[in-house]
Amino acid sequence: MKKRDGKTRAVRPSPAAPSLAKYEPVLAEVSAVLNEARHSAAQAVNASMTAAYWNIGRIVTEYELKGAHRADYGEALVERLAADLTIRFGRGFSRRNLDQMRAFYRGWPIRQTASAKSEGQLTSAVLAEPIDREQTPQRRRKPLTNSALSARGPIWQTASAKFIDFPLPWSHYVVLLAIENAEARGFYESEALRGGWTVRQLKRQIASQFYERTALSRNKAAMLRSGQKPKPGDALAPEEAIKDPLVLEFLDLKDEYSESDLEQALIGRLEHFLLELGGDFAFIGRQRRLRVGDTWYRIDLLFFHRRLRCLVIIDLKLGELTHADAGQMHLYLNYARAHWMHEGENPPVGLILCAKKDAAVAKYALEGLPNKVLAAEYRTTLPNEKRLAEEIAKTRRELEARKPL
Repeated sequence: MKKRDGKTRAVRPSPAAPSLAKYEPVLAEVSAVLNEARHSAAQAVNASMTAAYWNIGRIVTEYELKGAHRADYGEALVERLAADLTIRFGRGFSRRNLDQMRAFYRGWPIRQTASAKSEGQLTSAVLAEPIDREQTPQRRRKPLTNSALSARGPIWQTASAKFIDFPLPWSHYVVLLAIENAEARGFYESEALRGGWTVRQLKRQIASQFYERTALSRNKAAMLRSGQKPKPGDALAPEEAIKDPLVLEFLDLKDEYSESDLEQALIGRLEHFLLELGGDFAFIGRQRRLRVGDTWYRIDLLFFHRRLRCLVIIDLKLGELTHADAGQMHLYLNYARAHWMHEGENPPVGLILCAKKDAAVAKYALEGLPNKVLAAEYRTTLPNEKRLAEEIAKTRRELEARKPL
């Protein structure tokens, strides 16, 4: 009881906090709803992207056929289309990507039927298959192999249909298109559908020659069951699916790559440090993206050195320096020589920075230089490796001590 203005009033007790036993189920259920919604959003984007790219492949192929009497018609069409689409819609419409869309259309044909047209609905070889609920707990559609597709004919759609429900995301089809063996491609498509494989799981199974091992196995059923079991690294979070470079290209979103605060701060400090050394370093970009085959990479920092007239590729590692890091830098340098060098420029140079605690290392990669004279010039002109390592170590100590840079 509490007195106020001479009157006695009852004091309401504070609401009791819910017990942990009652709260945890609520948190779990809300989290499940959000995760499901994010997965659905990612799937919706992928479905729209896959259908759009199939239709682009159809349009390009049909126009190519109209100019079949001219051998160079198709090549000129694709080159011009790639340039114009890039101007209008941003990245994702290079000549290589348009070639993939054409191959996708040819590899997964869809045509009209009179019955489907009158019914106003999509019917396809993939969609028509019954769901095998015992083998597919995710209730995915049971797929068909290439031989089965050939026996039953192509996938069908109505004339008025604007959307085609492909059962796999575009990233999966990109991986499948790289498989030359038609039977192997059909096998991996079938197993990816049956098991609900993420693109990581699909790549892993291809790299481990799962098709060949299954074909040679005496107990194929056991092999197929083991192949459906995912590994810890196979899982793909909804945010990772949305940040897939293919999805970012389709949505024309800025390619922002999330890294740890420490990495971001180190990269930012290194950028300023190099620019403060003088007028030789010209900043080009951070997290510059490149594609080798069907794999995407990101370069932490890209500079141009005015005096040496060469690109400087910088890769930051928080852990120990490994042979794999050196191999990856070699890949970056080869790509830059082939795609980023301009006439009159010298070959690019790589700089690997290891920011391991209490053991910072800086190492230049000078592979591909035409002679020892140029290599010596690079070494005398570029910042000293020891000085760079000291700067990285100093910055890390300041960050960990929460001191201002």
